[in-house]
Order: sequence, then C-alpha cells, then structure tokens
Amino acid sequence: MRITSKGQVTIPQAVREQTGLLPNTEVDFVVDGGDVRIVKSAATRRPSRGARTVRLLRANPGRVRMTTDEIMALTRGEA
Repeated sequence: MRITSKGQVTIPQAVREQTGLLPNTEVDFVVDGGDVRIVKSAATRRPSRGARTVRLLRANPGRVRMTTDEIMALTRGEA
C-alpha cells in the first residue's frame, strides 16, 4: 500500500468491514513510537440514525387517546 502525493491511503474493504469503519466515521491517528494506528474517534461520535429517531419520538409523544385494544381493532379492521 502506498500513500498518495496528497497524503491519502485506502483502507482495504475487508479491514473496514471487520472494524466497522463506515463512511463518515470519525477517526484519530495515534502515534506509538514509530508506528501509527487509526482508531475510531470517541470524542466526535454522532448518535446513530436509529438513536436520533428514538430520541425524537420520546421528546414528542403522540396525543392519541386510544387504548391498545382500540388501536389493534383498527389495524385488524374490526372497528
């Protein structure tokens, strides 16, 4: 593997998949003597899309005044 003139290097797909380095993952470079390690950045991790959705739903609860049985009857066409 070779570093480009712009200082870029491609992380092989197998390594990205094994380590969970998805697009837009923030990483840090750790210098350890003469070695360099790439690690996921702990300081800038954004919540996942699912976590953001759950937070949004919890912050804005619905205003439905129906019981679970009433809702289930509607979904089954029993109303």
